[in-house]
Amino acid sequence: MKKIKRVGLVIKPHAPRIEKILAELLHYFEKKGIECLLEEAAAQKLKRGEGIPREKLPGKVELVVVLGGDGTLLSIAHLAAQRDVPVLGVNMGDLGFLTETPLDEMYLTLDTFLGGDEKIVSLRRMLEIKTKDNVYYCLNDVVINKGALARMIQCKIWINEKEVTTFRSDGLIIATPTGSTAYSLAAGGPIIQPYIPAIIIAPICPHTLSFRPMVISDSSMIKIRLLTEGEEVYLTLDGQRGNPLVKNDEVEIKRSDFELRLISSPKRNYFDLLQEKLGWAER
Repeated sequence: MKKIKRVGLVIKPHAPRIEKILAELLHYFEKKGIECLLEEAAAQKLKRGEGIPREKLPGKVELVVVLGGDGTLLSIAHLAAQRDVPVLGVNMGDLGFLTETPLDEMYLTLDTFLGGDEKIVSLRRMLEIKTKDNVYYCLNDVVINKGALARMIQCKIWINEKEVTTFRSDGLIIATPTGSTAYSLAAGGPIIQPYIPAIIIAPICPHTLSFRPMVISDSSMIKIRLLTEGEEVYLTLDGQRGNPLVKNDEVEIKRSDFELRLISSPKRNYFDLLQEKLGWAER
């Protein structure tokens, strides 16, 4: 394992007791001789200068610790993956499938990781998304959906250059196994263990009841063409980034060469997480 000399700290600014927790975490790393680099919001909380823009932080550290919720982690996950920087998500919210480590297990998890135990590092597959103007990377999902006042949209799908279907719906979700417990789950998609080599295709309120969620190999190349004209349609990545689409725009989606190294608590496994967060199989 690469020696950790610098760690980047990312926060959800309005999380409860965030200043106290952040200060204690700084003290923990300083005692170990590890330099802490603070993103802008964290630096402002502790009145330690301007801080570093979040998007630049993974290029300056060997570890990122996120104090917040899944949204906070998703905002930096694609950047950390491209730099092969491991991420520890500490849950400061309610649900938190990605920020799965509870606050009372944070130091145990850090001690375990810094002690060289790679077994608590989970490799999470990501998606690469190409449009006519950009290339994006995401951890959870790619969503094509209509705006608030738009009517149903129509798209055509190809998988590995074979035309699969033309469909009408409120939108479409393409999700990784990690993203199977996010928007895809709400749309009726399956729960998939993170290490399974798969991609989920899940329609949002399809016009036909026979267009059901589908699981395909993650070696597949998916192409989607928007056929709808004159409506507000958006491409959204991990619920964080994206851009509008217009008629005949195409989006190509495949498994990325990058993987996120996500650190988990040594005290829990994936099924513990499902039971804790969803009450899975309890009733």
